[in-house]
Amino acid sequence: MKVLLTGGAGFVGSHLAEALLDHGHHVQVLDDLSTGSMENILHLKGRPGFEYVIDTVMNESLTAELVDRCDIVFHLAAAVGVKLIVEAPVRTIETNVHGTEVVLKHASKKQKLVVIFSTSEVYGKSAAVPFGEDADLVMGPTPKHRWAYACSKALDEFLALAYWKERQLPVIIVRLFNTVGPRQTGRYGMVIPNFVRQALLDQPITVFGDGRQTRSFTYVGDVVNGLIALMGDARAVGEVFNIGNSEEISIGDLALRVKALAGSRSEIVCIPYDQAYEAGFEDMPRRVPNLEKIRRLVGYTPTIGLDEILRRVIAHTRTAMEPAGRR
Repeated sequence: MKVLLTGGAGFVGSHLAEALLDHGHHVQVLDDLSTGSMENILHLKGRPGFEYVIDTVMNESLTAELVDRCDIVFHLAAAVGVKLIVEAPVRTIETNVHGTEVVLKHASKKQKLVVIFSTSEVYGKSAAVPFGEDADLVMGPTPKHRWAYACSKALDEFLALAYWKERQLPVIIVRLFNTVGPRQTGRYGMVIPNFVRQALLDQPITVFGDGRQTRSFTYVGDVVNGLIALMGDARAVGEVFNIGNSEEISIGDLALRVKALAGSRSEIVCIPYDQAYEAGFEDMPRRVPNLEKIRRLVGYTPTIGLDEILRRVIAHTRTAMEPAGRR
């Protein structure tokens, strides 16, 4: 099968590309490297069935050609990370909404299956934890730029499901919860890569807010396995699925866990949200998925626990930080 990955040089995209190649599929990556990196896919160059193009999904004629040549599209291209979203809200909305519109429009001409990548952020400030796919979405006010990302991804979902309902375009929507593993960068505010790097350098581990907010972290390999299972099941078409892990931890306890596993001497420092992001920044107190729907359909169950995730990220980061001559 020929698979197009928009944003395929990103963290999740590069792991998905690798797994698809391992399954015998032909993989075409389209990425403008705005948040992805060539380093993520360098090890795939030269593998049979792998191609890449450095360009943007906004290049409509190119995207149309690549969509026409594939059997399925995994649409990952998007603005990512809270830091980037707060600093560049225009880019966030334009990239997420218009990029998805381009992919859906051209996929609909040939009825190509599209997997749309959404996010746990769409649940907003809902207190109905664990979050189920049919639960209400509770967004914050429009003057708070933090919610622009959630709204843009929710609009992506509405648009994809409209294409399914009106034009019978086969779509699957996946809401990823915090996904972690090797090759993830902390550049855009991803918490575990930042904590690990700070711990390995014996720098202060910076916890935003009071540290009582909780998250659940999923190993990228588990996420990829879930994606490939959904891709091969016709019953998934027209549906929305959470993909994540229900193991919950506070960010304060996460910092302690990283410090211990890294053997670090770092102190743990709390930084108010107003200083970390912007005045009036709002955050979710909890973010935990209900995984019953995807488990019932394809048997999805996370296999890698948090401690093992952290060990793998610490080992990868430690190697990446070594001088080239010592590797």
